[in-house]
Amino acid sequence: MAEETREDLATLSELDEKRLLEALSTRFTQNHIYTYIGDILIAVNPFKYLPLYEKTVSDLYKCHEKSLLPPHIFSVADRAYQSMLGKLATGPRNQCIVISGESGAGKTESTKLLLRQIMELCKANSQLERQILQVNPLLEAFGNAQTVMNDNSSRFGKYIQLRFQNASVKGAKINEYLLEKSRVVHQDEGERNFHIFYYMLGGISAAEKEIYGLLNPVLYRYINNQYGTDEMITQWSTKYLEVCNAMDMVGFHEQEKVDMMTILAGILSLGNIGFEPQENAILKVTDQSTGWLKAAAGQFGVQEDELLNCLICTMSVTRGESINRYHSQQQAEDARDSIAKVAYGRVFGWIVSKINELLTPKETFDDLHEIGILDIFGFENFAVNRYEQLCINLANEQLQYFFNHHIFLMGQREYKEEGIDWETITFKDNKPILDLFLAKPVGIFSLLDEQSAFPQATDKNFVEKLNSSFKGNAHFEVVRSHMPMFSIVHYAGRVQYNASGFLEKNRDTIPANIRGLFINSVTPLLSVLFAATISRTGTLMPQSRAKLLKSIDDNFNSTRKLSVGAQFKHSLTVLMEKMFAANPHFIRCIKPNSSKKPDLLDSKLIMEQLRYNGLLETIRIRRDGYSWRPLFEDFAQRYRILLIKPDVPSNKETCLCILNNANLKDWKCGHSRLFFKYWHQEELAKLIERLEHAATVIQKNYLKYICRRKYRKLIAELKQKKLQLEKEEEERRLKEREEEEERKRHLDMEQENQRPPVPMPRKLKSAPQPRPRSVIPDIVHRHLPPVPRPRSKIEVASLVKVADTINDDLPQADSIHEDEEVIQRQVKRMNTLHWFRQTQARKVVTNGAFPCWFHGMISRRQAEDLMTDKPPGCFLIRVGQSRNGYTLTYRGKDRCRHYLIEMQSNGKYVILGEDRAHASLIDLIEYHKTVGIQPFMEVLVDPCGQKCKQQPDYEELQNIIKTSSIHEENVDALEGNEQLHHEHIEHPSPLGSSNMKDPHVPPVMKRIFERNARAEAKNIPKKWTQDESNIYNKNSSRPFPRLYPSIRLAMREIQQIQQHFSDRTNDSEAKNS
Repeated sequence: MAEETREDLATLSELDEKRLLEALSTRFTQNHIYTYIGDILIAVNPFKYLPLYEKTVSDLYKCHEKSLLPPHIFSVADRAYQSMLGKLATGPRNQCIVISGESGAGKTESTKLLLRQIMELCKANSQLERQILQVNPLLEAFGNAQTVMNDNSSRFGKYIQLRFQNASVKGAKINEYLLEKSRVVHQDEGERNFHIFYYMLGGISAAEKEIYGLLNPVLYRYINNQYGTDEMITQWSTKYLEVCNAMDMVGFHEQEKVDMMTILAGILSLGNIGFEPQENAILKVTDQSTGWLKAAAGQFGVQEDELLNCLICTMSVTRGESINRYHSQQQAEDARDSIAKVAYGRVFGWIVSKINELLTPKETFDDLHEIGILDIFGFENFAVNRYEQLCINLANEQLQYFFNHHIFLMGQREYKEEGIDWETITFKDNKPILDLFLAKPVGIFSLLDEQSAFPQATDKNFVEKLNSSFKGNAHFEVVRSHMPMFSIVHYAGRVQYNASGFLEKNRDTIPANIRGLFINSVTPLLSVLFAATISRTGTLMPQSRAKLLKSIDDNFNSTRKLSVGAQFKHSLTVLMEKMFAANPHFIRCIKPNSSKKPDLLDSKLIMEQLRYNGLLETIRIRRDGYSWRPLFEDFAQRYRILLIKPDVPSNKETCLCILNNANLKDWKCGHSRLFFKYWHQEELAKLIERLEHAATVIQKNYLKYICRRKYRKLIAELKQKKLQLEKEEEERRLKEREEEEERKRHLDMEQENQRPPVPMPRKLKSAPQPRPRSVIPDIVHRHLPPVPRPRSKIEVASLVKVADTINDDLPQADSIHEDEEVIQRQVKRMNTLHWFRQTQARKVVTNGAFPCWFHGMISRRQAEDLMTDKPPGCFLIRVGQSRNGYTLTYRGKDRCRHYLIEMQSNGKYVILGEDRAHASLIDLIEYHKTVGIQPFMEVLVDPCGQKCKQQPDYEELQNIIKTSSIHEENVDALEGNEQLHHEHIEHPSPLGSSNMKDPHVPPVMKRIFERNARAEAKNIPKKWTQDESNIYNKNSSRPFPRLYPSIRLAMREIQQIQQHFSDRTNDSEAKNS
């Protein structure tokens, strides 16, 4: 293999920067974007689609040998998974995969590929795997945004913990770090707000925009009054549908989604509120902003005047007296933006918390192992770098230190301690930079917290404090400017920071009156968000509202003691503890050019990344060093099986015997541990696998021998029993023959002794009929032992029949066991029928009848019998006999297939193995009439109708139609009255007049309907158009925002004001012309 195309750079004969760059460049031009440095993967972002991730490729990298396939990110996933199971160097142990690189280098896509492959490796066809895969697109929508460096830049960090028991995934947890909330209210030139705002504006239908109170996107200041092209809007619309489906798949309820979208719409409306002073110097909302204030209040579920008071003044209580301190215009705008940032941050934190709640293992397991995947913001150096960039670059410094510690520090220290001959490799140690940030009491973050504690301190004071404290530090540079600025020399280069806003962002305070206002919101989600507490790592911890009523103030005050910087430092500490306790795998992502174009390679940019990542030194230490360094005891316990000897001690001599038998080369032996190259793990794993295969063959043959011996024994017993039966049958026949001959002899003797016949009177009783030969006379039978029933034909039975024959001695135990199974089946069937009647019947019945494709609770065999003469594409749906769910039976070309339909906690229907949730079974069927069902991509064509058209064929469906048709509307009304502002319950639909006309409705219910109708009529605008009435009536089954009528009125007022000012502008332009 040529030097320039080597798949493992650690095997290069000559090593320098030029050869390293040539090797990567040559492979990149050949679309080989992955390269190894020992066990470290280099991934170059191609900025285009490559056919490297298809299902066939994924299957190749399952339990593969690294040397037989080219480098791939799937190989890293497989190595981490096998190591977690204990199939490689160590026993079962937690693993972590660290993905690092610049912004735009491809870290987020790499994370998605790793997740997908790990789910393929542990595939157990469970819905949990699909839910985990839906987490990434959901978090991307709310946490990613377009920047000048990356169109899909992560504006937060996440550490995904996948939890396994043996080989199956049992749960997952997301840890999020430092969301860039300031992006909600401000974006620099060439950047955008978070994706979800554009997805929502582009994907929501006109009817839904009326519901949420959304207008023309160019009106919103928080997205810079800009939108996108038609092509981009189409993409955003598709993305919005994907986000909604991801929320359905993970398990979000419909009302939660509506409340969340309404809050996002309220954030956009809030940004359009402007202020102007009055004659008394108290601020008021501008005339153009009055409608936006009403809209924001309705969308947040609060009173308009209370929201205005929170914006223009701060209320404090001194000695029992309330004092209002009115804001200046700048302070009011800051308060407005602060509300928007906090509200969005709380929504994002709630999404992560909800995901963790839904993906938590349902059962308690003692032996769970983890694979962690770290996808954190890349190193950033913009034209203007703010507080967020300081925290992001600190996180990257911490990751670089972890890499250096694991690759360089630990190894070279152990070489020296264990007496291994080693020439020290120098590397760029960034520990002094971390000390500059994190040292106490004199560190950048410590000084920042110190200045944040003083209300009168300014950003300029903070920079002056830094200049005086770190003037002589080699990694700190003083910047002479009228702006508060300073520079840090990071491991990746020099970055200049603008400290404007540092103190305010670090404090991240919420005025108490704003928090109290939102806690009392009629929107349950908003109330929960602001009643929640914040952990030491900055994580949102929602709690029951009832539990917080007594301690809201205490929790609020205690959480405010920690600044954003302190929370971020603590979260990094916790993250490092998890990573140091796990076995790491590294992926270094490289950005080929800054213009985000495919097939373009900037040698200068790549060389900069290779240098500050220390890849040249990494190659050298991977080539010459020993990456695997187990203790004698650990190695002997793991590989003692290679000696094939019992009771082997775990000492140095045993290790040496193992290595001599394994014929390994280039290893070293220290005082207490062994030193191996990175490829030794795979060589030993092959030897273990070979022995495991041999053990499997031995077990197979031994079991074969045991089963065959048992079978022969049973056959011999059967033959013996057969001979015994034949012998008994022969003896019985012999006895019958002798008895028959004896009877005949007695009859003959009686006839000979009789005299000549004399006429006698006719006997009243007829002469006895001769008995058949097989019947024994009563006299003889009374004295003979019981004879087994004769069996004239006995063949050599199968093993199962033989077992049944042997177990004939215990008929009572079998019957009891069978009775218990029958009872259990009946109980499960009754429970399932009860579940169907109570929760599903009204959802399935349409127009007073079940659909033709619905066949009730029938068995698998019955379903297949119905499909026998049906054409391919025919289908039916049946209720599961032993579980709460459904089964879709499909007639394929060669056989019938049965697809399980899961009923999720949020009421959605999902075919097991699919990644799309449906609101009803009807929606599911309509969707799969055009989109095939995985993995065979079979499309539903013709429903399998029931045999009888007048009434259902199946008895469990006979009475359900009548019950549901009579009481459906009454139950809806009763349920609607009970659903009052609960977090997880859907909004009650408006009651129609048809309920009162139903003859089955009792008078009491009619009065309830009339009262509710009158109450709702007061809140509904009188001047609705026909289309608007249709929106409200046709979608009455779906949840609505709590103050929907108020939102509608505010939207009308905004449109009228916009039209008024537009007319005035046109008039003035006409006069000027």
